Amino acid sequence: MAGVSFAFEKKPSAIFGFVYRPVASVKFWSGSTNDWVEIIMVADSGADYTILPRYWAGNLGINLEKEASVYKTSGVGGEVKSYFIKSWKVKLGDKNMSIPIGFLDKDDVPPLMGRQNFMENIKTIFANHVTTFDF
Repeated sequence: MAGVSFAFEKKPSAIFGFVYRPVASVKFWSGSTNDWVEIIMVADSGADYTILPRYWAGNLGINLEKEASVYKTSGVGGEVKSYFIKSWKVKLGDKNMSIPIGFLDKDDVPPLMGRQNFMENIKTIFANHVTTFDF
């Protein structure tokens, strides 16, 4: 298994006219459908761990009040409550992994692929508007 690549996503920008964002298609195991669910995520080497908007918890069959630990997390947007799951099954290309995930207590944030047990274990190359994950 060599790896997988994804083209950057072109997005409008008030400052630059447009920017290119490194995105990846990651599959998360859904307990509600007993199948993989695709989530397009921003590959964010600055994110400590993988973060999803709150609504994805329901889509993945996770009851945040019963299954998650609650923490405060902070970033560019300030401090917000995060529901933390220690280990969840994901698939990047054909590679299966278990990673920690957090669900922010808001729905207007992009899904972020973080480092902890995920990007830190995969060679990640950002070049020529393409993200390549080399296993």
